Amino acid sequence: MPDTKAQPVLGVKELNTYIAEVYPQIIEQFPHYRVTAVEPERVLLELGTDENHIRAGGTISGPTLFAFADMGGYACVLSHVGREALAVTTNLNINFMRKAEPGVLAGECRILKMGKRLMVFDIAITLKGDDAIIAHATGTYAIPPKG
Repeated sequence: MPDTKAQPVLGVKELNTYIAEVYPQIIEQFPHYRVTAVEPERVLLELGTDENHIRAGGTISGPTLFAFADMGGYACVLSHVGREALAVTTNLNINFMRKAEPGVLAGECRILKMGKRLMVFDIAITLKGDDAIIAHATGTYAIPPKG
């Protein structure tokens, strides 16, 4: 039976370079962000946090986790449709599961459905080296029409 999974068209290095080129604000706000793996229907990414991402109580802030989830969706869509800088978020829902201790965030972003105009994804966010899910998000990206 043939593999029906969506196949990536951009690799890790090309994807990280392209994101920094078309969306330099990500790198300015999150200098320790990087995609670490690109696979069929899946992207792995990391974000090293610092004092700018910590809220009162010594936890990683909700806005940082939300942004990381959205960055995962963006990396996932770009890795599978190519250089489409105008792919945009149309929906993102997040559930905060437990306290996010300071450290390096790890995300596993999966494509749930890939169509011609929309990509639906989910992302599980953990601390690097710990399997306990800190936050889980689902979202949709609109893919611009070809041409």
